[in-house]
Amino acid sequence: MTDHNENLDINNEFDASDIQNDGNLEQAEERNDGQIKCPKCGATDIELNPNTGKLRCNFCRHVFELEVVEQSDNIAELEGLHISKGASDIVADAKDVMTLKCESCGAEVVIDTASAGQARCHWCRNMLSINSAIPNGAVPDVVLPFKVTKADAQAKISEFVNKRKFFAHPTFTKEFTTENISGVYFPYMVIDVNAHSYLSGTGEKLVSEYTVTVDDEEEPRYNADAYHVERDFDITIDDLTIEASVDKLNVTSEEKTTNIINSIMPFDTENCVEYNANYLRGYTSQKRDVNVDHIRQLVNIQSNDIARFAANDALEEYDRGVSWDVDNFDIKGESWNAAYLPVWLYSYMQVKGKKKLLHYVAVNARTKETMGSVPINMSKLWIVSLIIEFFGGALAVFLGSDLVKFDSDYRWLLLLTGIGFFIAMYSRYRNSDARHTYELETLNEISNLSCVDSFIEHRIGLEEDHILGVNNEDVNGSEIDDLLPDIKNGKLSSMVGGVGKLKDMIDDSEDYNKFK
Repeated sequence: MTDHNENLDINNEFDASDIQNDGNLEQAEERNDGQIKCPKCGATDIELNPNTGKLRCNFCRHVFELEVVEQSDNIAELEGLHISKGASDIVADAKDVMTLKCESCGAEVVIDTASAGQARCHWCRNMLSINSAIPNGAVPDVVLPFKVTKADAQAKISEFVNKRKFFAHPTFTKEFTTENISGVYFPYMVIDVNAHSYLSGTGEKLVSEYTVTVDDEEEPRYNADAYHVERDFDITIDDLTIEASVDKLNVTSEEKTTNIINSIMPFDTENCVEYNANYLRGYTSQKRDVNVDHIRQLVNIQSNDIARFAANDALEEYDRGVSWDVDNFDIKGESWNAAYLPVWLYSYMQVKGKKKLLHYVAVNARTKETMGSVPINMSKLWIVSLIIEFFGGALAVFLGSDLVKFDSDYRWLLLLTGIGFFIAMYSRYRNSDARHTYELETLNEISNLSCVDSFIEHRIGLEEDHILGVNNEDVNGSEIDDLLPDIKNGKLSSMVGGVGKLKDMIDDSEDYNKFK
């Protein structure tokens, strides 16, 4: 077992003895076929009622629900790497097509697990499930049922698109309909982390601000007090949620607006129930295609981001920011669980010559959080932007005329109005920067905080409005373009180096104890 008093690099290599597949693993193996029968009539024809988030028997119409999976409060006691059965490695050569034997009549039914999680016996109409039939990690531990109805999702998507119709591409406007939206369960990893963070660097406090004249121009200057700053603390991170699909991890794809799906997190994962295929009826689902080792370093980077942002609550006096020279993040324990989380998804394929771009409008099927990308009529946007640019330039000239005599050079900023308008509208329609702000939205708790604040010197005549090298609000785990090929090929676990190395790469381009 790793000595947890030592700083772990980003690989956080634990001995095999640290990896635990216990708790509900045995319970999962005890299931025969994962069927859930109606407690009132015993029928197996059961599906989710999205109006209530409960299961409904289609035979007797009885409505019931499974208990929410109990969440543990012992994250601070996690040690080593804990991986649930659902998060275990997917066997590469596992067959998608398998035969299930109906327990009701004995018939054999073939099911393609790549596209379905359950099937109906064609002889007795009994529902068959693959809950425990696949021992390769393809079946998640928990599922978060749909709560937002299709009608509500359609309304949210329509509202989003209608607010952006003016510059929307005319073909899109003509073809847009919410009738073809899909309810999808996407695969995610839900991770708890118990870690220790040590940060050391320099912070600055603003003392005064003034202006000086340089070449007949007034420029701002700042005086500040510099301090040596250290923050040492333990941190627990609760339910960090990561896409368990290479396709969805690629949030900067040039072919799909996958950042849209990422941006509608977080989900209320505390309301997950034990996985049962009956929750999937009427919806589609995507199988997980990455293992723990493939994304473990990404999780560690994002966990470090969360810790760094959590430390900012104890840095409020440093209004010019902090430049960390030392950033040690030591993961003592981590718990991994696989989950299906619900999304209402509208998609539209935009074709531009030989290029195609798949636009998404997504609705979090628990919170109604909505984000999307709408194809833009670029010709119309350019024309309107040029008109605004023309009038901005004309106004700048008019303000400098003898009639007004507004001789400030700031009037020439009006020449940027057209450019600014173009950028603002493009961002509003495409939303390419939309993402899950995990560093702020992931639940965490700091304990055993130790602070050092030692005065260094008084600095005068500073030209920047922040400390040089400020990095206390840096986000290193939001874009992973250079890591994706290694994630896809399963090579990430063999990389050497810590957060700094991975950050440079980016710049250049486990525990079922919780659910028991």
